[in-house]
Amino acid sequence: MAITLAYTTTGIAPVTTTLTLPDALSWTDEYTWSPIEQSQTYTTTGALLIEEHVKQAGKPFTLEGGIDSTWCTRTLVNTLHAWAATPGIVMTLVLRGVTHGVTFDHTKGALQGLPVMFYADGSIEAVDFYVPTIRLIKV
Repeated sequence: MAITLAYTTTGIAPVTTTLTLPDALSWTDEYTWSPIEQSQTYTTTGALLIEEHVKQAGKPFTLEGGIDSTWCTRTLVNTLHAWAATPGIVMTLVLRGVTHGVTFDHTKGALQGLPVMFYADGSIEAVDFYVPTIRLIKV
């Protein structure tokens, strides 16, 4: 199943651009997030007060490639880098057939693209391969 990330520009003539991400990206923080927020405090009598609520947003989507399994082109990394440099961007992520509204998680370093092979400056091309790590958060 394809993993896609789509961005629709705003303005007079909105344009939607959909990127197909490598399908072997690993969702590394799928089970590290809890939808429950909890605070624990003690009252003046020493009793424990626990308050809980359901989070409405903030689920992380860290999609990580591997040096031996998941590559993408420099062109894809450049496009993601440009999107990550857009303040307030909201995109549509389709992962495992489920659609999510997301933005880049800049607190964790929104995007990383490491070259699979290092070339001399001036020899780098748009089709060179990179290992991506894309850090998104549900809005």
